[in-house]
Amino acid sequence: MATDTASTQEFEAHRPVLTGVAYRMLGGVADAEDVVQEAWLRWSAVERTDIREPRAYLVRITTRLAIDRLRQAKARREAYVGPWLPEPVVTDFGPAVPDTAERAVLADSVSVAVLVVLESLSPLERAVFVLREAFGFPFGEIAATLERSEAAVRQLAGRARRHVEERRPRYDVDPDERRALTERFLAAAGGGDLDALLALLAPDVRLVGDSGGKAKAPLRVIEGADKVGRFLFAVSGEAALYDFRITEFNGAPAVLVLAGGVPDLVLQLEIRDGKVGCVYIVRNPDKLGGAVPERPACPPSL
Repeated sequence: MATDTASTQEFEAHRPVLTGVAYRMLGGVADAEDVVQEAWLRWSAVERTDIREPRAYLVRITTRLAIDRLRQAKARREAYVGPWLPEPVVTDFGPAVPDTAERAVLADSVSVAVLVVLESLSPLERAVFVLREAFGFPFGEIAATLERSEAAVRQLAGRARRHVEERRPRYDVDPDERRALTERFLAAAGGGDLDALLALLAPDVRLVGDSGGKAKAPLRVIEGADKVGRFLFAVSGEAALYDFRITEFNGAPAVLVLAGGVPDLVLQLEIRDGKVGCVYIVRNPDKLGGAVPERPACPPSL
């Protein structure tokens, strides 16, 4: 029993990293938890006297399981109704990540914009990018995890980094500025002030709604300030039926909308030069189970 207890404690010590890797690989909390659970089953069945580095071993298992699941999910993603967005997660890096630079890296690597870009990578490219860019694993360790040569891993890393850099937002936004703009956006949209709302939108703003065909949301991306503004203005008439909270999802402020205390949607803004460049709306009920601030869906180091 003592051995079992020690084994469990060892695994739990590494769970935050395993969950962080799996979520960045898959973009879904439930999928990430399933992968981590499978990693636990394998860990509990292995002879641990043969394992010299438990953390490296567990990350290796988790990464391989996530790659397998990502390949299986490809067909499901292609059949998904409407645009696909990652599942929102309440993030609170807390005292576990005291360094400002490290906190910024973690927040950026779990941001909606970056996770959307990661969807366009191959499973191997995504694994290399996550392990290297988000968690700083050395190339040799990544090579062992993926059973590839270090030279091949470096090529994958370079290709993935170029792809992400070409498509990710090319600007930094101060967290206080992002929150202030989110509050102004919420006030304008909730108050039905079309002119104030349009003033916040970039001319080429986009609105991406993810409902999975299970709730009301645009099935195509809406583009242009006038179209996006008028869509938001049209739905703002129902604002009195909902409760609104600004909380942190995926490392940045977002609006949580509740109906009768139950999460109805999560809205997050991508900011560019002081304007709203993209509006992300997740309304698929299957993706809102962890969207309650009182019950964070992921560990602090996600």
